[in-house]
Amino acid sequence: MIRFAFAGLAANKVRSALTMLGVLIGVASVILLLAVGNGSSTAVKNSITALGTNSLTVTSGSGGGARTSSTVKKLTVDDARALANPAAAPDIKSVAPVVTTTATADYGNISYTPGSVIGTYPAYFETANQKIASGDYFSADDVLNSAKVAVIGSTTAQQLFDTENPVGKTISLGGTPLTVVGVLQTKGATGFTDPDDVVIAPLPTVQNAFTGFGSVNQILVQATSADTTTQAQSEITQILMGTHSLTDPTKLDFRVSNQTSLLSTRESTSQTFTVLLGAVAAISLLVGGIGITNIMLVTVTERTREIGIRKALGAPKAVILGQFLTESTLLSVFGAGLGVAAGIIGSHFSVVGIKPVVIPSSVFGAFGIAVAIGLFFGSYPANRAASLRPIDALRHE
Repeated sequence: MIRFAFAGLAANKVRSALTMLGVLIGVASVILLLAVGNGSSTAVKNSITALGTNSLTVTSGSGGGARTSSTVKKLTVDDARALANPAAAPDIKSVAPVVTTTATADYGNISYTPGSVIGTYPAYFETANQKIASGDYFSADDVLNSAKVAVIGSTTAQQLFDTENPVGKTISLGGTPLTVVGVLQTKGATGFTDPDDVVIAPLPTVQNAFTGFGSVNQILVQATSADTTTQAQSEITQILMGTHSLTDPTKLDFRVSNQTSLLSTRESTSQTFTVLLGAVAAISLLVGGIGITNIMLVTVTERTREIGIRKALGAPKAVILGQFLTESTLLSVFGAGLGVAAGIIGSHFSVVGIKPVVIPSSVFGAFGIAVAIGLFFGSYPANRAASLRPIDALRHE
């Protein structure tokens, strides 16, 4: 039966190859897209974990949903100063207000727009786990004097300076000259964003040139240790309730996120993203199964007379059924096997900046589902062939 199945498939090599190609694309898509989703989740998790378990992020926004956007008070530098008071917040180690914007940087005849321009305090570097590769950070005096200095990421350095050492060179950022005092160590892209594509300057410098001296986007807070994170979060809430004139803790106009809650939210989002990618890929696998049905129906029609002769010679229904089921299963098995190989090979390459991480269960699952689809979608043509009356099959032209 297997020998006859191979002979039947070999008789129409191009048709069989195209059918297997449909299954191959479906299986490879499932494996690769799930790997991309898993790789994105892993990259985000590593990025958040790298910030440290004692990091907290304060952002504007209604926590309880009772306050409207018009009544929400934005975060300011004064809020950051209040949080930096050791008497009121003994469990807070450092505070860094942050503003973000975008601007085009120029050096010589090279013009480049970094992913983000950040204005902040020196404490930002430790809180955000940003380490220096060459040069140095800017200082608290640079913040006080609104010094026109900057620390740039490795991607920005590569785009503007190529192999030249950026330290000590002056770039023009949106028309404002900034002297590069340091270059950050490479952290690597995390999904669709590149943390190395950044220009970081003293907060007053960025406010004066770009954002104005109003609100800040967020405040990064570092607790004294991982064990005091909860106490630090409570102190942040109490202090900001005072600076924002709030009395009801259910009607806050700010949010305090620790790395654990942020990681949980990101993982939930990434899982949804991965499931969505898997569902899209599964559609192509289903289309491959429909292709098997189509080809097997054509095969049954072409071999109707052969079926009649075999049944007239005494071949039982089970033999005819088994032969065509074997052919459809072989198509799906070979297609699935090649799809697994293609998916695993494809996972060695970055996709839209994401390094795919193959999920072992997706490999076995995609292969098993592809074989099951071959059996399922091949059963109708096989049953149709096995149900033909010998006399009708023999007179078929």
